[in-house]
Parts: sequence; C-alpha cells; structure tokens
Amino acid sequence: MSALRMRPVMRVAASAVLLDETLLGQVCYRQRGWNGGAAEVDALRALSELNRLVGDVPVVLLGHGMGGRAALRAAVHPQVLGVVALTPWLPKEEPVCQLAGRNILLIDGDSIAEARAAAMHYAEKARTAGARAGVLVVRHGGPEMVRRAAVWHRTAAMAVGQVLRPRIGHDHLVRQGWGSSGPVVV
Repeated sequence: MSALRMRPVMRVAASAVLLDETLLGQVCYRQRGWNGGAAEVDALRALSELNRLVGDVPVVLLGHGMGGRAALRAAVHPQVLGVVALTPWLPKEEPVCQLAGRNILLIDGDSIAEARAAAMHYAEKARTAGARAGVLVVRHGGPEMVRRAAVWHRTAAMAVGQVLRPRIGHDHLVRQGWGSSGPVVV
C-alpha cells in the first residue's frame, strides 16, 4: 500500500523542485516489511547506485511508514541533505546519530496519539544529535494518508523543496516545524 500511496506524493513533490535540476527516484524493496533492516540496506543500495549513475548530488529522502524509517536510517549516506518522513514507523530506541547536520521533518496525522508522541520524541532526540528536526501534524489525518490527501501531498512537497533549496520567506510551515519544540498543526 505504501508504494502505491507514494506515487501521487512523488508527483506533487516534483512540482516543488526544478525538474531540469532534479532526478526523482523510488526505492524498490526486495522484501516486504523491515526484516532486520533489509529496507535500510535497500535504500542505501539505491543511494550508492544513484551516486554511480550521476555522481555526488544532493539528496532528499522521502518515505512513508516503513519507508520513512528506512529513509531516516539511510540519512547516514553522505549525499543526504535531509529526510521527509510521512507517518514513519519509529520504535522507541531508533538511532538518531546519523541525522547530525541534516534537515529532518516528520509529518504525521492526528488520529493516533502514540504515533504523534513517538514522532515528537524522535525529533527531540534528533535535535540533541545535531539535526534540524521538526514535526508537522495533519489535522484529521491518519497513517494511511487518504483523508485530506491534498494536504499531505502539498505538505510533503513543501518540505522536500525546502530541504533541497532552503528559501527565506517560503514554506513558513516547514520553517515553523523546524523552529518549534512542539508539533505544528497543518
């Protein structure tokens, strides 16, 4: 479901970047589920392949659910500027040291209080590790990102654009999310 759900998100995210300067790609996971970190390995393999094909280019990772967790883990790759994680799966002891110096935005719905709390805890840990991290919460949004889909898409696109090319005066919600110790509601 997440792979299909990401197609419209990718289309809208493409509108937030200059396509003549940007390459969009999608990781194909070899297995379904986390499977001891196989998703992270697949994401890192895709980044290495990207580097082989086009060289050292800046990368923003965008993932949903388990893909959000894989993207956050794959931020260890030197080309990664930041991560936009949509309703990421974040176990309590998830590492954050790989996020130092990167821009991280977690976007979650307001339907599951535990998920929102996990995102806030993770963002706080990421900030302590040296990341610029924040949380945006989509009002009346759930982990499947179907209700208020346009809001999810626009917010993800804004975040990707702002991570890739930070602009003063643009995308105030993203900047507000990075600057807030609490979640910013969209």
